[in-house]
Amino acid sequence: MENIKVIFWGLGVIGSEMARMTLDKEGLEIVGAIDKEKSKVGLKLSEYLNYGNSYIVINNNPIEILKSVEADIVILAIDSDSFVESIFPKIKLIIQNKINCIIISEEMIYPNSIESNLSKELDDLAKINNVTVLGTGINTGFMLNSLIMMLTASYKNIKSIRASRVTDLSGLGRTIIKSQGVGTTIQEFEKGTERGTIKGQIGFAQSISMIANTLGLRYDEIVESKEPIISNTYRETDTVIVHPGMVAGCNHIAIAYRNNKKIIALEHTQQIYPQCEGFETGDYIDIYGNGNLHLCITQDICSNIGTAAVAINMIPQVLSSKSGLKTMIDMQIPHVIENNFVDQLKYYLK
Repeated sequence: MENIKVIFWGLGVIGSEMARMTLDKEGLEIVGAIDKEKSKVGLKLSEYLNYGNSYIVINNNPIEILKSVEADIVILAIDSDSFVESIFPKIKLIIQNKINCIIISEEMIYPNSIESNLSKELDDLAKINNVTVLGTGINTGFMLNSLIMMLTASYKNIKSIRASRVTDLSGLGRTIIKSQGVGTTIQEFEKGTERGTIKGQIGFAQSISMIANTLGLRYDEIVESKEPIISNTYRETDTVIVHPGMVAGCNHIAIAYRNNKKIIALEHTQQIYPQCEGFETGDYIDIYGNGNLHLCITQDICSNIGTAAVAINMIPQVLSSKSGLKTMIDMQIPHVIENNFVDQLKYYLK
């Protein structure tokens, strides 16, 4: 294998970041690009990205590309498809064309906990076609589950876990910003959470289930809440304007209880330009057991770059894995890859 051949399906903010990263990596070759937006279709990839020297033309026909282009893996990065049910047909199409797949849809990090029948269908189909499917990302793929689980390795026992992220949404795309209620009134935010259009951090329940099942922690219920972050200042991005009194973001908390005690608590505070009101971004993990661990990372790991990096860095692990629908628990330890990706794949295949 000279290069690992990659198709990108979805060229939003994060998909584009992944494509740029891939163009910089030795041993990776972009052989296809799919997006439905008319403004992108027909452009050369590097022309659209304003980066690199890729002459691949962006196409809006996934069936055609998946059937006609020889590829090792598809990176599926569609901002609006966060749920297992909505992304399922696309994953199925990729599998049927005998191509491995990495997905950044949040519910796909631990899909069996919410869609067991669809998960089994994907797992069975992947095994029949000898391909591997993995859901990952930075929030509900690494910081708020995988990293936590790795940090518990030195513990004799665990009593409770709390983890939180404070992130800046200002560099993200319109779809993600809208899903956090940015630019709405308080009343519109409340209606949005009731209707499900304001989503907060999708995948919290899956992250808690993943952590609990992996560590052997039991819980009775998961309680979630979403609260608006009201701005006291004027804030503006390329896609939204927030006046004082309007919503600048969402604070989403999910807590797993056992006998009315908090066992696992996850929190994600997301808003545009939090520094406008003196809030610092960061990642925080507290683990309580036979010893107490308090991890603080400042500034936060950027969502765009972090999600792109985790997905791209997992390519050799996915290609070397046994076939089926996998989670991050099943993979080799995630890490950056500074050498040739093909060499890294050969290392895993030894």
